[in-house]
Amino acid sequence: MMAGATVSPLVDWAQDGKLRNWAGNLTYSSYPLEQAGSVEAVQALVKKYRKLKVLGTRHCFNNIADSKDHLIALSGMNKIVSLDSGRHTVTVEAGVRYGELATYLNERGYALHNLASLPHISIAGGCATATHGSGTGNGNLSSAVRGMELVTAAGEVITLSQEKDPDAFQGAVVNLGALGVVTKITLAIEPTYQVRQYVYENLPMGELKDRFDDIMAAGYSVSLFTDWRNNNINEVWIKQKDERGLAVERGKTFFGATAATRDLHPISELGAENCTEQMGVPGPWHERLPHFRMGFTPSSGKELQSEYFVPRERSYEAIKAVHQLHEKISPHLLISEIRCIGPDDLWMSPCYRQPSTTLHFTWKPDWPAVSQLLPLIEQQLAPFHAKPHWGKLFTMSPQHIHSLYTRMPDFKKLVAKYDPERKFRNTWLEHYM
Repeated sequence: MMAGATVSPLVDWAQDGKLRNWAGNLTYSSYPLEQAGSVEAVQALVKKYRKLKVLGTRHCFNNIADSKDHLIALSGMNKIVSLDSGRHTVTVEAGVRYGELATYLNERGYALHNLASLPHISIAGGCATATHGSGTGNGNLSSAVRGMELVTAAGEVITLSQEKDPDAFQGAVVNLGALGVVTKITLAIEPTYQVRQYVYENLPMGELKDRFDDIMAAGYSVSLFTDWRNNNINEVWIKQKDERGLAVERGKTFFGATAATRDLHPISELGAENCTEQMGVPGPWHERLPHFRMGFTPSSGKELQSEYFVPRERSYEAIKAVHQLHEKISPHLLISEIRCIGPDDLWMSPCYRQPSTTLHFTWKPDWPAVSQLLPLIEQQLAPFHAKPHWGKLFTMSPQHIHSLYTRMPDFKKLVAKYDPERKFRNTWLEHYM
């Protein structure tokens, strides 16, 4: 997810007896949070309440994690449980954030395959909503999950793994908070690596027509930033993995774009002090794959976000379809980001068995205007069977959402199995499931 693009001062998310999300656009329906610091505490709360939801780092822009009854937090469950160098996995408690895990792994010579733009999100929340980084060959964050522990509606602790329970596991990883309280997650790891980050400015959008695949495969991870004005990609961010410590020098131009001469923010008017280092300076993976520095505490956001996944082979068509709305979009936009993500086998992932491209929109905090724009964008993207990001803003109907997910019936059966009394259902799940 895009970090706090507007970089405003940090505010208390709980004000006037109300709890708000990171962006400030959503006030949660119940407060205060109840903290659970152990699996036993989670079990006790699940047995105590008829209905409840788990609230993570509050980086979702919709009410997917909201509850009118009871909210619990797992921020105290933030321990690294074990590192298994033989099986190349790490097991963590659900409250661990990606930035915390990345530092731990790198100090021990290991890495994750990818990170999102913002390293402050929790691992459980990121995987539950199929949050992603970038890279034509890189799956989203949930594709690294190899096992998970959760507390069911009956208060029982169960474990699922890729090896022992492949079918149920593939349905449970991107769980949308519907199956139970995830308390531990096991992730695949690999040897640590170095990354260099290069930025180019002013890529002609027409270059995407015949060279989109070449452009997006130019690095380990590539992001295109545009405000949809002037048929132009404002910035191209290329994160290049160092192979065996040997750097590949990049040229002064890139498909018509010009190499930046200083570190940039995705929104060119803003300073780059909170962005990860650029200009080809090598650094550890966790200090380059996110767009924003790990030590930067995100602001209140003061923005809205939406994002849509389209099949990779239809990328340019989808981009041109959105560009037709540029006169309506640009006045309300902070920036858009275009990225590629590899396919996976997770039932509720927008990338289920489909190499995908995402079109992400970081909006100015004007919901009346954005709410009018989203149906227009969704209509333009309908021919490409675009899927929305689960944790962001969209206006598609439940019927349309169901038509996009071939395993939706199987997922609903899985939900009924683990939560027959609908303990973890909320307004969002009742509407979309």
